[in-house]
This record gives sequence, structure tokens and C-alpha cells, in this order.
Amino acid sequence: MADFPSSFTKEDLLKCAAGDLFGPGNAQLPAPPMLMMDRITDISGDGGAHGKGHVVAEFDITPDLWFFECHFPGNPIMPGCLGLDGLWQLTGFNLGWRGWQGRGYALGVGEVKLTGMVRPDRKMLTYKIDFTKALQTRRLTMGVADGIVEADGEVIYQVKDMKVALSEN
Repeated sequence: MADFPSSFTKEDLLKCAAGDLFGPGNAQLPAPPMLMMDRITDISGDGGAHGKGHVVAEFDITPDLWFFECHFPGNPIMPGCLGLDGLWQLTGFNLGWRGWQGRGYALGVGEVKLTGMVRPDRKMLTYKIDFTKALQTRRLTMGVADGIVEADGEVIYQVKDMKVALSEN
């Protein structure tokens, strides 16, 4: 593992978005407003349900978030795809945290279940990601993980077999 801490502040995540955390050409988070977390509270390369790594992160929900105004006028709901993107962002972040080289990109997801909604009265999302596979070969750097998103402690999104890779091209 690279010599990075096991938790990150919003300032750290913004450094990652600027390309300054893992270095040029390596894993990079999107900048706000597409950055879908405010802090990472725990990260590992050998923890989680399968002993292959995990990430736990939080996103503060406020009524003035950009997506509530447009999705949908008069019936504000956070788009489910943004929660899924947050899970992908964190999966790629974990690969960069391991010290693995390359830019991250989503490869897909096996299964997605949306069982709840994020409305402006929610206070916090918690992302929990458990890696089922993390591999680095001469030709491929990839993580496969399952994840959940909780809104104020209630599981509202579940994904299985989420895939993110790093590429030096």
C-alpha cells in the first residue's frame, strides 16, 4: 500500500480532484458539483467483508444542492445515478490510494437496486464499499466491489459487481 492516511477531509478530496493527491495522470475525483462525497472516514486495502479492501464515506445533504432545483421542479429528488457515480468515484479512489497508477474509469455494474430516495430533508448519505476483487497485472488494474448507500442510516441503494479500472493511456 502507498503511504496515505485512512481518512480524508473535503480539502483532501479537492486536492484529488485537482490531480494533486495521487499525482498527474493518476486516479482523480471529479470537481464539485460532481464530487459526490464530503469526506472519507475509513479506507483500506485489506478490510471489508471480503478482506480485499473497503471505503466508507459521507456526503452532507442540504436543500440547496444543485440537483434538487432541476430534478424535479416541485418534487425534488437526487438522481439515483449520482449515488451510483459516488460509489464508482470511491472505488476508483481506493485504487489510487493503493498507489496503483493510471486514470480511473467505470467499467460497469452487475446489479443496481434503488429502494429509497434522497429528498432535501435528508441530512447525510453514507457510502459503504466492499471489494470482492482488486487486481493489478501487467495489462490490467481493476477493482470489483459491492456497495450500499444509506440516507440517514436507511439503505436506499445497493449495487453488486461494480467495476472500475485504471489505465495509463
